[in-house]
Amino acid sequence: MLEDLRKLSHDAAEGRRTGTNGAEAARRFIIKQMENMRLKSLQDDFRHPFSFTTSRGDTIQGENIVGYIKGEQQTAFVITAHFDHLGVRDGVVYNGADDNASGVAALLALAEYFQSYKPRHTLVFAALDAEEMGLQGAKAFVNDPSIPQEMIKLNINMDMISMNDKNELYVAGTHHYPQLKPIIQEVNVLPLQLKFGHDSPDLGNDDWTNSSDHGPFHKKGIPFLYFGVEDHEHYHKPTDDFENVNKDFYIKAVHAILDCILALDAALN
Repeated sequence: MLEDLRKLSHDAAEGRRTGTNGAEAARRFIIKQMENMRLKSLQDDFRHPFSFTTSRGDTIQGENIVGYIKGEQQTAFVITAHFDHLGVRDGVVYNGADDNASGVAALLALAEYFQSYKPRHTLVFAALDAEEMGLQGAKAFVNDPSIPQEMIKLNINMDMISMNDKNELYVAGTHHYPQLKPIIQEVNVLPLQLKFGHDSPDLGNDDWTNSSDHGPFHKKGIPFLYFGVEDHEHYHKPTDDFENVNKDFYIKAVHAILDCILALDAALN
């Protein structure tokens, strides 16, 4: 997982800005990992292309990467993490190690785990594009005709899960979907602190309900849980590099997310 994180946030990926060669390099890497794990694809390959128009009138091509593991049940959990970042600005590469190579490397690690330990629910693993341009990949995903939306039981989104000095990982979403909270509360994530919050309208800018790729799922009425850390000194800075990742925290955070998914898979019908 750490090696995947290092590669995704390497200068060679040029910051993974949507529509660039760096983004395509990241996609090829993710696809290769999914192929090696023998994930199933919904189409001839794992690519789900889409396009969108920016506020300046430019048309941008993006591409989500989607694989899945068939469960015992038809209903599905969709596990998401965006692979795009800010690219190169004034000759400086913004590598986006925490934002969000950390989530993508975790997504691949979770897929590898569940290939060995089959889930009850079908698990869809979606590496989404163009989050930094207005959640465009998630919007395309929830409108993708090849994906039966009525089968989606839950979205689990990971965005920025590797940099925190207080051992705190937040899970947002239970304000809107309180039925999920007691399931998560039963999970022992020590020595990590799993904190609830950042998901109620009265918080203003601290309300993360629509801050990442879980937002379009929520707008479609699909329950979500969003795992992430609070903003830090490296957020959207050139210093968001692999060298600054809190590797011990990151490993603990992904173990906690895995344990939460296992509990949800067991508890939800």
